[in-house]
Amino acid sequence: MKLIKLDAIDSTNDFLKSLASQDELDNFTVVTAETQTKGKGQMGAKWLSESGKNLIMSALVKDFVFSNEQVFNLSIVVSLSVIDTLKSLEISDLTIKWPNDIMSYNKKIGGILIENTIKSDGRIVSVVGLGLNVNQTNFDELPNASSLAVIAGRIFDKDVLPELIVENMKKKIKLWETNSEFFWKDYFNSLFRKGIPMPFKNLDPNTSGQNFMGIIQGVSAVGKIQILLEDDSVSEFDLKEIQMLY
Repeated sequence: MKLIKLDAIDSTNDFLKSLASQDELDNFTVVTAETQTKGKGQMGAKWLSESGKNLIMSALVKDFVFSNEQVFNLSIVVSLSVIDTLKSLEISDLTIKWPNDIMSYNKKIGGILIENTIKSDGRIVSVVGLGLNVNQTNFDELPNASSLAVIAGRIFDKDVLPELIVENMKKKIKLWETNSEFFWKDYFNSLFRKGIPMPFKNLDPNTSGQNFMGIIQGVSAVGKIQILLEDDSVSEFDLKEIQMLY
């Protein structure tokens, strides 16, 4: 695994995307940073992180996603790889908040942002961004967030995490062709609040942001969440259409 360590950068995802466009980088090249000034989350949200305390990394993944219909497969691989890594560190009560936020005890400890680029020859190259709260303990401005240190009551060596996570990703990608059904089931079984009635906010501007109750039933092949509604129908939503309220 080729590792590029940076002190400060605007965005590790942007840095790695730029490198990948100019050079034929090794698969699973990883960029880490102590400080990120323009960290990104899903749907343009900012990722806030205390300098030097947390894991900020981006990894290059090639030759796994071959069409838009397969993009969500990588999300499953990455989120399960992070979960497996954290289980090995004895972090408890881990779940995945759809599509790929990492949770522990109802608190968000990590976020994943995957950005895909289609090359001129049709290949899809993915940059996997991960922000993981490791040794930060002050979350006064982020009441729904926590960290490994808060949960486990000890300090972690964050520098060993990139290799552990990437090794898990490599194993799952190698096994995907013959074990995809197992990984999909593992992902669903790890989903946060699955099978429990809970409120959602409709983000469609035509519905004036109305809230509704629903029960998570599953996730479609392209990553849309499937929710059982009060009229017993099941509807699919993408990330821009609903917000989970918890």
